[in-house]
Formats: sequence, structure tokens, C-alpha cells
Amino acid sequence: MDHLNEKNNKVYLNGEIVSPAIYSHEVYGEGFYEFNVSVNRLSGQADVLPVTVSERLVAEGGLCVGSRLIAIGQFRSYNKMVEGKSKLMLTVFVRELLPAPLSINPNNVVLSGYVCKPPVYRTTPFNREIADLLIAVNRAYNKSDYIPAIAWGRNARFVKNLSVGEKIVVCGRIQSREYQKKISETEARTMTAYEVSVSKLAAFDNAENFDTDAEFYKGERPAAFETV
Repeated sequence: MDHLNEKNNKVYLNGEIVSPAIYSHEVYGEGFYEFNVSVNRLSGQADVLPVTVSERLVAEGGLCVGSRLIAIGQFRSYNKMVEGKSKLMLTVFVRELLPAPLSINPNNVVLSGYVCKPPVYRTTPFNREIADLLIAVNRAYNKSDYIPAIAWGRNARFVKNLSVGEKIVVCGRIQSREYQKKISETEARTMTAYEVSVSKLAAFDNAENFDTDAEFYKGERPAAFETV
């Protein structure tokens, strides 16, 4: 299967593996492992992202702490019981390892899906506009991934007017963000959230003007990955 041509959920990552592989689950006799990958931003900071890879790709790629992961896949969600409550978990599911960089952008995601929750619009104390969005992205076998996204400025003003059920396409990067969760009056816990930081988006009515390939391949696409 040519995963480069999947349109509604595409992720490209180029980063360093920073945690040991931990066994996650098995599907049809094939085991899957999880580890974290650090992907640099242009600012010099890094996003540390959860990644899920099959045991076959782990072995083929010689993936271990300190090695480089260059891969394409999908940004997926699943529910997990944590402290007696169902929690939405997010991971980059690797579909294919690449022998060389595909793009000058090391962290790129393009999603096409449906608004599945009323957007939340707000402003910061410095009057920066922000909007939170939850996107349902269809997957094979009648499954869906529920992906949180955050938009800023002009994009936030666009998002706040979207209705549940509207179809949109977004591109950006997957970011990790730490926050403090209050456990009690005297205790707080540092948690990590993962979301798509939106750089560009369009409603489905205007999707024909949104070139997903151009947004996904930031920079020249190597000839080795051209398809016919």
C-alpha cells in the first residue's frame, strides 16, 4: 500500500528516539511497541511525541534510544482507563519508515475530518486569540480518531464560527504541551497534552483550494518518493 497517498490523516516525523520501546498491544499476532520521539521546532525547542510502531518495523529499522526515526503514518486516538476513568490517548501510528528525509519540515500533519464538539474560543491576558477544536477523522473499518487541535489569531476567529458536523481540513504540527492538573487543594500534577497546532485550515466548501500534498511536503519531495 502507498501510504504517501492517504489523504485524510497524514503525518511525517523526523526526530530522535528518546525512550526505550515498551510493549503496547497485539493485533492479529503482530506486536506493537510505544516510545517517545523528540522533534525539533524552528525555535530550537522540541516536541516529545508518543509513537507506536510494529515489532517488524522496530526490528527492520534497528530502532532504539538515540537512533533517528524518519517515518510517515497517522495521528490516532484511543481510549484507555486511567485511575478508573476513560482517557483519550493520542499517538503517531507509524505506517512506513523512510530511508531519508522527505521534507524540510520535520513535523507535519494534515487532517481532513468533521467538527465533533463546539469550538472553544478565548483570548489570553495579552489579547492573543485562541480556539480549541476537536476533529473526528474517519479511519478504515468504521473507526474514527478524535484529534484535538488549537488555532491562533485569524485561524481562531475562523474556527469559533464552525458548527458541529462541518467538514474541515487542517495542517500544522503535532505539539506537546505541559500543564498543571490540580489533584487537591495542596497538590498539582504536571501532565502533557498532545494536539495539532494549526498553521492553515479550510472549510470543506473551499477544500478544493487546499492542496494537501503541497501542505504535507514542505520543501521539494524527493524523486525516490514520486508515485505514478
